Amino acid sequence: MLSTTKMTTVLPVKDMDRARDFYGNRLGLQPVAAPEEGTAMFSSGGGSAIELMVKPNADTSDHTSVSFEVDDLASEMKTLEERGIRFEDYDLPGLKTVDHVATSEHQKCAWFTDTEGNILCLHQNLT
Repeated sequence: MLSTTKMTTVLPVKDMDRARDFYGNRLGLQPVAAPEEGTAMFSSGGGSAIELMVKPNADTSDHTSVSFEVDDLASEMKTLEERGIRFEDYDLPGLKTVDHVATSEHQKCAWFTDTEGNILCLHQNLT
């Protein structure tokens, strides 16, 4: 059943070399064998993966494409900021960040974009 299968998120990229560098060196994900020529795949462990696929004319989404669950949001943010990642701030109905972090009853979240414009998130569960 799907409830026990591994999942892969496929993200469009315009520049594969730039995206590979971002996911491998800046985020620290581990490269794994790509399923097809012209793609790249990275794992964060636990069976999850991100596959990068060149789509020169693809538009990026206006919502979160991938969210990484972390144990210590502040520590992960600091590490990524040291690697040049810039976190976003939002002031929208139902979503406001303070020092780049949105806090709800159940989690804290911080968003950033990859080099290709895909929106990524770090989230820490509070319960």
